[in-house]
Amino acid sequence: MYNKEMQESMKKVAANRAENAALEPRRMTAEEKDTLLATYHPDYKQDQFATLQIGPNKGEKVPLELADLLQAHSRINTKDINLDKVDYDVDVLIIGGGGAGASAAIEADNNGASCMIVTKLRIGDANTMMAEGGIQAADKENDSPAQHYIDAFGGGHFAAKPELLYKLVNDAPEAIQWLNDLGVEFDKAPDGTMITTHGGGTSRKRMHAAKDYSGAEIMRTLRDEVQNRQIPVVDFTAAIELIKDTEGKVAGAVLLNMETDEILIAKAKTVIIATGGAGRLHYQGFPTSNHYGATADGLVLGYRAGAKLLYADTLQYHPTGAAYPEQIFGALVTEKVRSLGAKLVNVNGEVFMHPLETRDVSAASIIRECSTNGNGVHTDDGVGVWLDTPMIELKGGEGTIEKRIPAMMRMFGKYGIDIRKEPILVYPTLHYQNGGLDIKADGMTEVENLYVAGEAVGGIHGRNRLMGNSLLDVIVFGRNAGKHASEKSKSVDVADLTLSHVDSFEAEIKDAGIETETVSPKLLPDYTRKVNNK
Repeated sequence: MYNKEMQESMKKVAANRAENAALEPRRMTAEEKDTLLATYHPDYKQDQFATLQIGPNKGEKVPLELADLLQAHSRINTKDINLDKVDYDVDVLIIGGGGAGASAAIEADNNGASCMIVTKLRIGDANTMMAEGGIQAADKENDSPAQHYIDAFGGGHFAAKPELLYKLVNDAPEAIQWLNDLGVEFDKAPDGTMITTHGGGTSRKRMHAAKDYSGAEIMRTLRDEVQNRQIPVVDFTAAIELIKDTEGKVAGAVLLNMETDEILIAKAKTVIIATGGAGRLHYQGFPTSNHYGATADGLVLGYRAGAKLLYADTLQYHPTGAAYPEQIFGALVTEKVRSLGAKLVNVNGEVFMHPLETRDVSAASIIRECSTNGNGVHTDDGVGVWLDTPMIELKGGEGTIEKRIPAMMRMFGKYGIDIRKEPILVYPTLHYQNGGLDIKADGMTEVENLYVAGEAVGGIHGRNRLMGNSLLDVIVFGRNAGKHASEKSKSVDVADLTLSHVDSFEAEIKDAGIETETVSPKLLPDYTRKVNNK
């Protein structure tokens, strides 16, 4: 199964395992980190970014693939859309069926609003379901939201919007209790105390988990709550444009039934974008850990309606995506594996970095080993470094892997790899959209009545995110958007509906001389094979 180079390298890893397990690698200095990131991190490759020529962020740089969608034509001809024929009329329209959308719907329902979730796949088909390692909250005696803030602010290169990060860390303990009360099965000690672990960049053990399928457990619970409340969910239906009223306020969305191509009109007093990330755009050709529908739809919809983006030039490349076997190339290998004691090791069996550096530093370190240093392990299809998982049981005792990360054990076990006895090969995978739509603390953008929650938000984490803060922001800002959007809806009178902003954006494209055949939002990735360049 392994080629000759891999076999020889594995022998060196095994020979050095005991010594490496006892090794305490030093953390990098701030100067070393800055140099490393500037040299190796994908966000610093200037030729992979384009300057926007139109829209609220004109003059700013975004990834090439995103620029193509932000400056694309609409999927609709506004003349063909009859806004007088309203198919759905609700107080709060929620676009996206992941953790943020479900949390928003629950809180909007709590507030007495009529709400509806519309999602292009099914409720739960989201990055929330795929999150593994855990959710952060400073709820132990030796910790505090202030310490959580310091860790996250520094980890995000001091670029987070203070009011958003403040809300994230201060609402975290209550968010954990809310999930626990809804029925999330968190890992607990026999006395009922929640078990917590470290994550990269954390100074305290504040990672709450449900083994290594935390996101799936949270999403299961939220989905059940939505269904039990009989909140309407329209599956396999994508939002393809936002609708405004003649006063310039967002007032609904144009929907596309993904199965029948039928166009539907949803009217709403407030709208929440909770569409998730962009991993399926495969920036710079990277593999991705993201679910199938992560194509930046919310950014496109918001941008065309006049909402600004923040930090759209920053992405998170999770340092440990599966690099072998090819059947799971890019699949997430949770940071929890390193939290439990596994270290990153190069082709020579050498530990080359502290195992719990922040994700951007870890990813850049791996890329450095595999490129300039020539210390990567070559497969028949690519390159990576070892994550020495047998160290976990060397440190924590036999049975630790099966008890704490069973999903990882099963994923690799399907391909004949026993991670209790063999290291696994990893390489960075496109994981999280650090940037997104700019919001205020109440969740609303500069466009009246347009709210955003979850991964489609920019500014919560700054320019890099710590492990466990994504599942947290999904809950905190999903609930936040649901509460505020539903409350706002009580005082909203919707004027006549219009799509004039779509026509205005089309005029901007023409005036800027942009020649493109692309239409957006993308909706789904295209993996069809090109034959003879056609």
